[in-house]
Amino acid sequence: MIESIQKLFLRDLDRLITEIEMYPNNDSLWLKPEGINNSSGTLALHLAGNLNHFIGAVIGQSGYVRDRDAEFNDRDIPKTDIVNLLKETRTMLSDTFEAKNDELLGLKYPLEVFGQPITHGEFLIHLLGHLNYHLGQINYHRRLLT
Repeated sequence: MIESIQKLFLRDLDRLITEIEMYPNNDSLWLKPEGINNSSGTLALHLAGNLNHFIGAVIGQSGYVRDRDAEFNDRDIPKTDIVNLLKETRTMLSDTFEAKNDELLGLKYPLEVFGQPITHGEFLIHLLGHLNYHLGQINYHRRLLT
């Protein structure tokens, strides 16, 4: 089962990388039309931080230290830098999942993110949904602007 979850994360992270690469230039990645709260650049930084924290640091013990404020406040980072960050995140995901087995999915996740205990499996499903929610926003943003 963990292999299936890994495949889904890697598939959807590849989709995210493709979406970011499809922006015609750096400026369009950071535009926020009226009614849009976050640019695609911001959402990509947020997703990288989220995955590196909750999967890399917590599950994989990577040592990653999250700066959530920077995810939402940094601007004008070149598209190539964001793509590289997402590719590094993909490598982290692959390495972390490769080192785990199905037993992990039933174990209690060490953080009570929602104010109550949750298993690794339940939280990984949540994180996959979160990734896809923002992936959809990025896809819509790109098509709206290009």
